[in-house]
Amino acid sequence: MGRDTRYIVTNLEGGRGKHLYEKLYSARGQAENHIKAWKTHLAADRTSCSKANANQMRLMLHGCAYWVWWKLRAACPKRSPWRRAQFDTLRLHLVKLAATIVEKKTRIIVTLPASCPRKGLLLLLFDALAPPKTA
Repeated sequence: MGRDTRYIVTNLEGGRGKHLYEKLYSARGQAENHIKAWKTHLAADRTSCSKANANQMRLMLHGCAYWVWWKLRAACPKRSPWRRAQFDTLRLHLVKLAATIVEKKTRIIVTLPASCPRKGLLLLLFDALAPPKTA
């Protein structure tokens, strides 16, 4: 592999090229990646209702869904590939599972099948996302 040379044309004052590229330019690209994930994986650009209030509610729900996926990904172990996975990958591997869910008065019981391929990760996520226990 050869050198990976990057050129930046900017009117920003101060700073070296490496700093400008890594901290400012790449951060801008990351923001665009977040918008792309919001539109692509959550279908947040669907505002097909004829009423503006309905479209606004739909966008708000998509924003909430983005936050839930973000929290799920942030709860994954720091050095695992799940921490950087796209939302549709998380949905496919961690949410679209066969499970038995029983809702009790004080708790929710989720029973995973014996052959669940990512049972350890799911149990870790359940613990990480569970509300704090009150004394």
